[in-house]
Amino acid sequence: MYSRTLDLRADLARRSVFLFGARQTGKSTLLRTTFPEARFVDLLEADTFRTLAFRPESLRESLRPRDALVVIDEIQKLPALLDEVQLLVDRHKALRFVLTGSSARKLRRGGGNLLGGRALTRHLYPLTFREYGAAGLRRVLSVGGLPGVLSSSAPEDDLRAYVGTYLAEEIRAEALARSIESFARFLTTAAHAGGAQLNFAKIGSDAQVPPRTVREFFQVLVDTLVGFEVPPIDRLAGRKAVATSKFYFFDLGVAHALEGAFDPAPGTAAFGRALEHLVATELRAYLGYGRNTDTLAFYRTTSQLEVDFVVGGRIAIEVKGAGRVSERDTRGLRALAEDVPIARRIVVCTERERRTLESGVEVIPIADFLDELWSGEIV
Repeated sequence: MYSRTLDLRADLARRSVFLFGARQTGKSTLLRTTFPEARFVDLLEADTFRTLAFRPESLRESLRPRDALVVIDEIQKLPALLDEVQLLVDRHKALRFVLTGSSARKLRRGGGNLLGGRALTRHLYPLTFREYGAAGLRRVLSVGGLPGVLSSSAPEDDLRAYVGTYLAEEIRAEALARSIESFARFLTTAAHAGGAQLNFAKIGSDAQVPPRTVREFFQVLVDTLVGFEVPPIDRLAGRKAVATSKFYFFDLGVAHALEGAFDPAPGTAAFGRALEHLVATELRAYLGYGRNTDTLAFYRTTSQLEVDFVVGGRIAIEVKGAGRVSERDTRGLRALAEDVPIARRIVVCTERERRTLESGVEVIPIADFLDELWSGEIV
């Protein structure tokens, strides 16, 4: 059992909460562990779903006087139930709800009542360095950070099953059943292109899918919380920057399963991509859990000068997975510093000791970087 970073108790003292997260990130486990006294309504249970779909008001009718917290799992399966939730919240000021979901798309498409500001929105991500620790870093680079997968004796099989379940259930639920084969080809192609700029025409050509459809498919991944985009930095002084985002899957292990290759060997290009992907997910989770409003972006010019991540417009981070870092590896960091005031320039790498180059760029081993990130020393 992992001790999770996200703590909803302070939030629930103020109001109800929407808790979003991809499947198997541990939403239900977190809630059952933290709030064992809560009443749980699981919409994945067929009987429960049928009852509430036929008579949403039965939720209100079944409320017990001692119920102070009600957890409704997978609320996107029945958006109409949110009207009942709002009614109960308005009538019972001390009553709180946690509404979990793995697809914001279904709520919007279903015209879901998002409670008009009566609920906070929080996200649960795969396990982070703060939760799995330095001892688990190499395994996470191989199989990702889904709690059940990380502790599994057959993680690769579990990840393949996860991908299959996603295709079979989520995509059919998104009304893409007619496109399931095209979507499967797209997923594999998108995984191989993970961390690269979105190029709808190229991905469409490789996956045999029209570029317009590729754009729609990427939006499905974002809406079902299976992927996220990192946009280009939006303010430069001199150089011309690229205009399209980079895309990452929410979990490194899921990306590996889609690519069909696990445990990339240190020193290879695949290992370098995996290291960058891991840093992307860790930065995203750190900013999300800390309610930090700093933006996560990247820098790339049309002349191919590049920095993997720029946090808050002031902290520049380049990730290198192979070899010893030299000044040659910092060209993008130096170019960015000429265009934007940068407080820190960092290269995250696999070297054993941290050091500072003559240009002032900090070279930090991956485990040290993640430890300092979650200690609040980077951002």
